[in-house]
Amino acid sequence: MQTGLYIIGTPIGNLSDMAPRAIETLKNVDLVAAEDTRVFGKIASHFDIKTKRISCHEHNEREVIDGLIEKIRSGASVAVVTDAGMPGISDPGFRIVRAARAANVPVFVVPGPTAVISALVLSGFPTDRFTFCGFFDEKKLREDNKIRHTIVYYESPNRVKATIAALARVMPERQIAIVREITKIHEETIVGYPADLINIDAPRGEIVLVVAPAPEHKMSDSEISEIVNNVVATSMKGAAADLAARTGISKKEAYKRLLNKDENQ
Repeated sequence: MQTGLYIIGTPIGNLSDMAPRAIETLKNVDLVAAEDTRVFGKIASHFDIKTKRISCHEHNEREVIDGLIEKIRSGASVAVVTDAGMPGISDPGFRIVRAARAANVPVFVVPGPTAVISALVLSGFPTDRFTFCGFFDEKKLREDNKIRHTIVYYESPNRVKATIAALARVMPERQIAIVREITKIHEETIVGYPADLINIDAPRGEIVLVVAPAPEHKMSDSEISEIVNNVVATSMKGAAADLAARTGISKKEAYKRLLNKDENQ
Protein backbone atom coordinates (compact mmCIF):
# COMPACT_ATOMS: atom_id res chain seq x y z
CA MET A 1 0.00 0.00 0.00
CA GLN A 2 1.09 3.55 -0.71
CA THR A 3 1.91 5.51 2.41
CA GLY A 4 -0.97 7.75 3.47
CA LEU A 5 -4.34 8.15 5.15
CA TYR A 6 -7.27 6.20 3.68
CA ILE A 7 -10.82 7.36 4.43
CA ILE A 8 -13.03 4.33 3.87
CA GLY A 9 -16.82 4.17 3.61
CA THR A 10 -18.52 1.12 5.08
CA PRO A 11 -22.12 -0.17 4.75
CA ILE A 12 -24.94 1.65 6.55
CA GLY A 13 -26.89 -1.56 7.08
CA ASN A 14 -26.42 -4.12 4.34
CA LEU A 15 -23.00 -5.78 4.28
CA SER A 16 -23.48 -6.58 0.60
CA ASP A 17 -22.85 -2.88 -0.07
CA MET A 18 -19.21 -3.22 1.01
CA ALA A 19 -17.04 -2.18 -1.93
CA PRO A 20 -14.37 -4.65 -3.13
CA ARG A 21 -11.80 -1.84 -3.07
CA ALA A 22 -12.69 -1.08 0.56
CA ILE A 23 -12.13 -4.72 1.52
CA GLU A 24 -8.82 -4.85 -0.32
CA THR A 25 -7.62 -1.62 1.23
CA LEU A 26 -8.57 -2.65 4.77
CA LYS A 27 -6.72 -5.93 4.35
CA ASN A 28 -3.54 -4.27 3.14
CA VAL A 29 -3.09 -1.12 5.23
CA ASP A 30 -0.83 -1.25 8.27
CA LEU A 31 -3.44 -0.02 10.74
CA VAL A 32 -7.20 0.60 10.93
CA ALA A 33 -8.45 3.44 13.15
CA ALA A 34 -12.07 2.55 13.93
CA GLU A 35 -14.78 4.54 15.71
CA ASP A 36 -15.70 1.35 17.59
CA THR A 37 -13.38 -1.62 17.20
CA ARG A 38 -16.19 -3.99 18.21
CA VAL A 39 -18.47 -2.75 15.45
CA PHE A 40 -15.65 -2.90 12.92
CA GLY A 41 -14.82 -6.36 14.24
CA LYS A 42 -18.08 -7.69 12.76
CA ILE A 43 -17.14 -6.34 9.32
CA ALA A 44 -13.57 -7.61 9.71
CA SER A 45 -14.79 -11.08 10.64
CA HIS A 46 -17.26 -11.20 7.74
CA PHE A 47 -14.63 -10.21 5.17
CA ASP A 48 -11.65 -11.92 6.80
CA ILE A 49 -9.82 -8.66 7.53
CA LYS A 50 -7.05 -9.32 10.04
CA THR A 51 -5.39 -5.88 10.09
CA LYS A 52 -4.41 -4.42 13.45
CA ARG A 53 -6.93 -1.87 14.71
CA ILE A 54 -7.19 0.88 17.31
CA SER A 55 -10.04 3.07 18.56
CA CYS A 56 -10.43 6.58 17.19
CA HIS A 57 -13.69 8.21 18.23
CA GLU A 58 -15.00 11.65 19.17
CA HIS A 59 -13.80 11.34 22.78
CA ASN A 60 -10.18 10.41 22.03
CA GLU A 61 -9.74 11.69 18.48
CA ARG A 62 -7.60 14.67 19.46
CA GLU A 63 -5.23 12.49 21.52
CA VAL A 64 -4.90 9.75 18.89
CA ILE A 65 -4.46 11.90 15.77
CA ASP A 66 -0.90 13.02 16.39
CA GLY A 67 0.28 9.44 16.75
CA LEU A 68 -1.50 8.37 13.58
CA ILE A 69 -0.01 11.23 11.57
CA GLU A 70 3.44 10.36 12.90
CA LYS A 71 2.99 6.73 11.79
CA ILE A 72 2.09 7.90 8.29
CA ARG A 73 5.11 10.22 8.21
CA SER A 74 7.21 7.17 9.10
CA GLY A 75 5.90 5.33 6.05
CA ALA A 76 2.76 3.59 7.32
CA SER A 77 -0.64 3.35 5.66
CA VAL A 78 -3.59 4.06 7.98
CA ALA A 79 -7.29 3.54 7.27
CA VAL A 80 -10.11 5.37 9.06
CA VAL A 81 -13.58 3.82 9.38
CA THR A 82 -16.65 4.74 11.41
CA ASP A 83 -19.53 2.61 12.63
CA ALA A 84 -21.44 3.11 9.37
CA GLY A 85 -21.13 5.20 6.24
CA MET A 86 -18.51 7.77 5.36
CA PRO A 87 -16.17 9.06 8.10
CA GLY A 88 -16.51 12.79 8.63
CA ILE A 89 -20.26 12.97 7.88
CA SER A 90 -21.66 13.54 11.40
CA ASP A 91 -19.04 10.98 12.47
CA PRO A 92 -15.38 11.22 13.50
CA GLY A 93 -12.96 11.74 10.64
CA PHE A 94 -12.72 15.34 9.53
CA ARG A 95 -10.17 16.26 12.21
CA ILE A 96 -7.72 13.59 11.12
CA VAL A 97 -8.14 14.61 7.48
CA ARG A 98 -7.50 18.23 8.45
CA ALA A 99 -4.43 17.17 10.43
CA ALA A 100 -3.15 15.08 7.52
CA ARG A 101 -3.54 18.02 5.14
CA ALA A 102 -1.71 20.29 7.57
CA ALA A 103 1.10 17.72 7.85
CA ASN A 104 1.22 17.41 4.05
CA VAL A 105 0.73 13.64 4.08
CA PRO A 106 -1.26 11.90 1.29
CA VAL A 107 -5.01 11.41 1.81
CA PHE A 108 -7.11 8.98 -0.23
CA VAL A 109 -10.81 8.18 -0.20
CA VAL A 110 -12.55 4.86 -0.81
CA PRO A 111 -16.21 5.93 -1.18
CA GLY A 112 -19.07 4.05 0.38
CA PRO A 113 -22.76 4.44 1.23
CA THR A 114 -23.98 7.58 3.00
CA ALA A 115 -27.38 7.92 4.65
CA VAL A 116 -27.61 11.61 3.66
CA ILE A 117 -27.43 10.99 -0.09
CA SER A 118 -29.46 7.78 0.03
CA ALA A 119 -32.33 9.48 1.87
CA LEU A 120 -32.17 12.51 -0.42
CA VAL A 121 -32.60 10.30 -3.48
CA LEU A 122 -35.35 8.22 -1.86
CA SER A 123 -37.36 11.34 -0.92
CA GLY A 124 -38.02 12.36 -4.51
CA PHE A 125 -37.37 15.99 -3.59
CA PRO A 126 -35.12 18.24 -5.73
CA THR A 127 -31.45 17.33 -5.44
CA ASP A 128 -29.81 20.15 -7.41
CA ARG A 129 -29.33 22.10 -4.18
CA PHE A 130 -29.55 20.75 -0.65
CA THR A 131 -28.19 21.46 2.83
CA PHE A 132 -27.29 18.79 5.38
CA CYS A 133 -27.85 20.18 8.88
CA GLY A 134 -26.69 17.17 10.90
CA PHE A 135 -28.85 16.10 13.83
CA PHE A 136 -32.09 18.05 14.15
CA ASP A 137 -31.99 20.98 16.59
CA GLU A 138 -35.33 22.69 17.21
CA LYS A 139 -33.57 25.80 18.50
CA LYS A 140 -32.17 26.38 15.01
CA LEU A 141 -35.38 25.58 13.12
CA ARG A 142 -36.46 29.14 12.38
CA GLU A 143 -33.02 29.89 11.02
CA ASP A 144 -33.07 26.65 9.02
CA ASN A 145 -36.38 27.70 7.46
CA LYS A 146 -34.51 30.49 5.70
CA ILE A 147 -32.90 27.72 3.63
CA ARG A 148 -35.40 27.60 0.80
CA HIS A 149 -34.01 24.49 -0.94
CA THR A 150 -34.02 20.86 0.26
CA ILE A 151 -32.82 20.21 3.83
CA VAL A 152 -31.62 16.92 5.32
CA TYR A 153 -31.50 16.03 9.02
CA TYR A 154 -30.55 13.00 11.08
CA GLU A 155 -32.96 12.17 13.91
CA SER A 156 -33.39 9.52 16.58
CA PRO A 157 -36.61 7.44 16.66
CA ASN A 158 -37.53 8.50 20.20
CA ARG A 159 -37.59 12.18 19.19
CA VAL A 160 -39.00 12.01 15.68
CA LYS A 161 -42.66 12.67 16.61
CA ALA A 162 -41.72 15.82 18.51
CA THR A 163 -39.62 16.87 15.54
CA ILE A 164 -42.53 16.38 13.13
CA ALA A 165 -44.68 18.55 15.43
CA ALA A 166 -42.01 21.28 15.39
CA LEU A 167 -41.85 21.13 11.59
CA ALA A 168 -45.65 21.41 11.48
CA ARG A 169 -45.43 24.65 13.48
CA VAL A 170 -42.57 26.28 11.57
CA MET A 171 -42.61 24.69 8.11
CA PRO A 172 -46.25 23.64 7.59
CA GLU A 173 -46.15 24.31 3.85
CA ARG A 174 -43.09 22.10 3.18
CA GLN A 175 -43.43 18.36 2.62
CA ILE A 176 -41.15 16.04 4.54
CA ALA A 177 -39.88 12.53 3.91
CA ILE A 178 -39.24 10.20 6.84
CA VAL A 179 -36.66 7.71 5.59
CA ARG A 180 -35.77 4.83 7.89
CA GLU A 181 -33.67 1.68 7.96
CA ILE A 182 -31.92 2.50 4.68
CA THR A 183 -30.59 -0.64 2.88
CA LYS A 184 -32.08 -2.89 5.58
CA ILE A 185 -35.02 -5.32 5.43
CA HIS A 186 -37.53 -2.79 6.79
CA GLU A 187 -36.44 0.16 4.65
CA GLU A 188 -39.33 2.62 4.34
CA THR A 189 -39.98 6.14 3.07
CA ILE A 190 -43.06 8.10 4.22
CA VAL A 191 -43.81 11.39 2.46
CA GLY A 192 -46.36 14.01 3.43
CA TYR A 193 -46.97 17.37 5.07
CA PRO A 194 -45.91 17.53 8.73
CA ALA A 195 -49.48 18.06 9.97
CA ASP A 196 -50.56 14.86 8.19
CA LEU A 197 -47.76 12.81 9.75
CA ILE A 198 -47.96 13.93 13.38
CA ASN A 199 -50.20 11.03 14.41
CA ILE A 200 -48.39 8.20 12.64
CA ASP A 201 -46.91 5.41 14.72
CA ALA A 202 -43.43 6.38 15.86
CA PRO A 203 -40.98 5.05 13.24
CA ARG A 204 -38.28 2.72 14.49
CA GLY A 205 -34.65 2.31 13.51
CA GLU A 206 -32.16 4.70 11.94
CA ILE A 207 -33.99 7.77 10.63
CA VAL A 208 -33.20 10.54 8.17
CA LEU A 209 -35.62 13.45 7.64
CA VAL A 210 -35.69 15.25 4.32
CA VAL A 211 -37.54 18.57 3.99
CA ALA A 212 -38.74 19.68 0.57
CA PRO A 213 -37.92 23.16 -0.78
CA ALA A 214 -40.22 25.98 0.22
CA PRO A 215 -43.03 26.63 -2.28
CA GLU A 216 -42.05 29.07 -4.99
CA HIS A 217 -45.36 30.91 -5.00
CA LYS A 218 -45.79 33.88 -2.68
CA MET A 219 -48.40 33.29 0.02
CA SER A 220 -51.67 35.15 -0.33
CA ASP A 221 -52.89 37.59 2.31
CA SER A 222 -55.50 35.09 3.45
CA GLU A 223 -52.88 32.34 3.83
CA ILE A 224 -50.62 34.65 5.84
CA SER A 225 -53.60 35.77 7.96
CA GLU A 226 -54.37 32.15 8.79
CA ILE A 227 -50.82 31.65 10.03
CA VAL A 228 -51.05 34.96 11.94
CA ASN A 229 -54.05 33.58 13.83
CA ASN A 230 -52.04 30.47 14.66
CA VAL A 231 -48.79 32.02 15.82
CA VAL A 232 -50.29 34.97 17.69
CA ALA A 233 -51.59 32.46 20.23
CA THR A 234 -47.97 32.11 21.37
CA SER A 235 -46.04 34.85 23.17
CA MET A 236 -45.73 38.13 21.26
CA LYS A 237 -41.96 37.93 21.74
CA GLY A 238 -41.51 34.99 19.40
CA ALA A 239 -44.64 35.40 17.27
CA ALA A 240 -43.14 37.85 14.76
CA ALA A 241 -40.01 35.73 14.24
CA ASP A 242 -42.19 32.62 13.85
CA LEU A 243 -44.48 34.34 11.34
CA ALA A 244 -41.51 35.67 9.34
CA ALA A 245 -39.89 32.23 9.22
CA ARG A 246 -43.09 30.50 8.13
CA THR A 247 -44.19 32.96 5.47
CA GLY A 248 -40.96 34.39 4.10
CA ILE A 249 -42.00 37.99 4.83
CA SER A 250 -39.65 40.31 6.76
CA LYS A 251 -39.77 40.53 10.55
CA LYS A 252 -40.78 44.18 10.21
CA GLU A 253 -43.77 43.22 8.07
CA ALA A 254 -44.58 40.40 10.49
CA TYR A 255 -44.68 42.79 13.46
CA LYS A 256 -46.92 45.15 11.49
CA ARG A 257 -49.42 42.41 10.68
CA LEU A 258 -49.48 41.18 14.27
CA LEU A 259 -50.02 44.68 15.62
CA ASN A 260 -52.81 45.31 13.09
CA LYS A 261 -54.50 42.12 14.22
CA ASP A 262 -54.43 43.23 17.86
CA GLU A 263 -55.78 46.70 16.97
CA ASN A 264 -58.69 45.23 14.97
CA GLN A 265 -59.84 42.92 17.77
